[in-house]
Amino acid sequence: MPIFITFLAVLALLALIIGLKWHPFIALVLVAIGAGLGLGMGAEETMVSVKSGVGGTLSGLAVILGLGAVLGGIIAETGAASVITGRLVAGRKGMAILWGLCLVGFLVGIPLFYSVAFIMMAPIIISAAEKTGLPLAMVAVATVASLSVTHGFLPPHPAPVLISETYGADLGKVLLYGLLLAVPSVILAGPLLARTLRNMPQTKGALTFSETKLPDQLPSLGASVFCALLPVLLLAAGTLVQSSVGEQAWIVTSGTLGLFTNATVALLIGVILAMFILGGQSGLSVATLMGRVGKQLAPMAAVLLIIAAGGAFKQVLVDSGTSEYIVEVLKGFNAHPILIAWLIAAALRVTLGSATVAAITAAGIALPLAQSGAASPELLVLATGAGSLTLSHVNDTGFWLFKEYFGLTVPQTLRSWTMMETVVSLIGLVGCLGLSYVL
Repeated sequence: MPIFITFLAVLALLALIIGLKWHPFIALVLVAIGAGLGLGMGAEETMVSVKSGVGGTLSGLAVILGLGAVLGGIIAETGAASVITGRLVAGRKGMAILWGLCLVGFLVGIPLFYSVAFIMMAPIIISAAEKTGLPLAMVAVATVASLSVTHGFLPPHPAPVLISETYGADLGKVLLYGLLLAVPSVILAGPLLARTLRNMPQTKGALTFSETKLPDQLPSLGASVFCALLPVLLLAAGTLVQSSVGEQAWIVTSGTLGLFTNATVALLIGVILAMFILGGQSGLSVATLMGRVGKQLAPMAAVLLIIAAGGAFKQVLVDSGTSEYIVEVLKGFNAHPILIAWLIAAALRVTLGSATVAAITAAGIALPLAQSGAASPELLVLATGAGSLTLSHVNDTGFWLFKEYFGLTVPQTLRSWTMMETVVSLIGLVGCLGLSYVL
């Protein structure tokens, strides 16, 4: 019964948004409340769950998305995005541009949390699409696939690290095997899948570069790249220092390192330095750039509300016990341990929306598989991570982030984002099964 009600809720959401053209924010809130009542939670419990989902989602994303939008705006208005994409597309055509963006996305995605890496790459993706005339969805898929792969497969991202601890897996082997799976996953789900989107209509992203009047003097390529990647460099440097000096070092125990390697602080530092460096080189004062912050934040208001409503829908499904019901159904499934771990994570992903929550929850359920010795714990880590990426849809905040940032419709997002995530997941599953017969 919970599965049926969840299925009806998803169908109702798609009907409201696609068929009746309702705004996603209103549709998501309405369906979240309706699902809670239909799943027997009661009015008061449903509303508590909705509020919890909204608060929990915004608490982790609001400031990051806000600062990311400001940094993207600075990069756009000072001409830094034009400089970077000009170098990326110079002398290149079509697929060559996509391969370059894919590689940049992979390098950025390794040290950064997904949401931060997404915000860092979004201005480059949108600007590249405008300069080349390629569909924005095509450019986005070629780039963002790398971020999804690193998020699901590679330490130091939270899910692979926490799953490794649960299964007792060797983190070094997880990283090594993860890299082996990452290469084909990025290639197939990125540039090659992107080619199928060649005929998708061009869309307008949340940041618009073609309508931005560039200053007469553009910043240098070095300054543009440095400011665009500064948050990445800060977080990567912090991780490297922490692994080098050990947990007992003063810079770690005092919390100083943790402050500067926090995503919010790294973005804040990036915003301030970008104003001084890029503003100085382009002739725009800090006061002028500060005066434009409100305009840069405005497009993010709708994005945040839609993402928050998606979080409410997800929380209702969690609090109603729907995910636990699905897991109980899968427990008696007789198959290869790697396939079972993948299925549990995939079922939780489809139900809950959050890849990280699905992966961590699935690891606790599938722990006996690792303890039995029937499969390599490192491959179980990767299979669980792969399962947590599959079939992202309307209850996933990442789905709405991708949709709204790149100005897509729901069907376009299903065809691009959802397909990309599912391809990554399936390649991960096939790769883990293949490696299980070799290792």
